[in-house]
Amino acid sequence: MKSLRKASAAVLLAGALAVAIPPAWAVESDPLPVPTGTPREKAVIAYNEGVALLLDRRYAAAQAKFEAALAQDEKLAEAHNNLAFALRMQGAQNFDRALRHYNRALELKPDLAQAYMYRGVLFTQMGDMARARADHERLRKLDPRLAAELEAVIVGRARGYGRAGITAQFE
Repeated sequence: MKSLRKASAAVLLAGALAVAIPPAWAVESDPLPVPTGTPREKAVIAYNEGVALLLDRRYAAAQAKFEAALAQDEKLAEAHNNLAFALRMQGAQNFDRALRHYNRALELKPDLAQAYMYRGVLFTQMGDMARARADHERLRKLDPRLAAELEAVIVGRARGYGRAGITAQFE
């Protein structure tokens, strides 16, 4: 059984290394339905435009759309989450601000699994493995698939793959 777990962990890590955290993670929250004729309409339109920009890896442009969405509706948790992702993808100088937005997303929507995933990756990038593991534990209850992906990031970092492997694109 122990060797099976080791083999499974090795396969998981190898798969994670091969894909190096696909950018599709940025859009785990699908575009939202637009509530026409409501005050939230403009916010959701801007949010959906930001999601499309994330798919194109245009992080600065996505950031601007998510900021515009939040100017219209500060309580749009998904916009906080994806704004944090866009900030994080633009470099370590944005980590503190990204963390604030992940935290706000989770204040607004405590079961937003993607925010735990992304924040866990951020904690890993920051070297805060205790908080990364805490997000992993919470994520295990919310979304086991995302929890496995976060675990691969944490394990990869712990094994020293940070610069050459899983988290290389973030450092």
